[in-house]
Amino acid sequence: MLSAVVAAISLFSSIITPNSWSPPPATNPPDRVTIDVITVNGSGCPPGSSAVAVARDNSAFTVTYSEYTAQVGVGAKPTDFRKNCQLNLNIHVPQGFTYGIASADYRGFASLESGSKALQRANYYFQGNSPTAQVSHAVNGPLSDNWQFRDEAEGGVIIYKPCGEDRNLNVNTELRVGAGASDPKKTTSFITMDSTDGSFKTTYHFSWKVCPTS
Repeated sequence: MLSAVVAAISLFSSIITPNSWSPPPATNPPDRVTIDVITVNGSGCPPGSSAVAVARDNSAFTVTYSEYTAQVGVGAKPTDFRKNCQLNLNIHVPQGFTYGIASADYRGFASLESGSKALQRANYYFQGNSPTAQVSHAVNGPLSDNWQFRDEAEGGVIIYKPCGEDRNLNVNTELRVGAGASDPKKTTSFITMDSTDGSFKTTYHFSWKVCPTS
């Protein structure tokens, strides 16, 4: 198992407003959280190939893909070396609560020939905010195994959706693979977040806060 956990990486840019507030910490809200997928765009997530689900305890939500593979070499098209996906999500939370993303776990499988390289990249942000810097993780061949990466809020500083404002969450991901020193005329290398049985899920962990009462 190839397991790489990267901590203290910035997922959100800071938001500072004249009316900034520090809400008290909260446990997971008791009422059900639901998510509407507003738009899905990208070569890694054709229509009908991605699914979003909320954990029963409202601690996280998962994204599962079924056609998300970047590849080079025999059988690959010239454009297959890069795949991406952008999800625009409307997350409905119980009244009196707001949320941020504390961390994200990305999982998949890679089959890389010696000399080839792959990359997984992601960022996410609330609608109306400036896009955050993308966080990248490299995978080097030779390899034929599962991979896993974790991104966490820098220094534990989590950016929350402003209370009372209707802002969707944008989730951007990307996979790339390069032949490098391998021979793309004789070999195939790929990296994937595909999951036909649900075993490979991208998990976004919520952090909850109680909104101030007016």
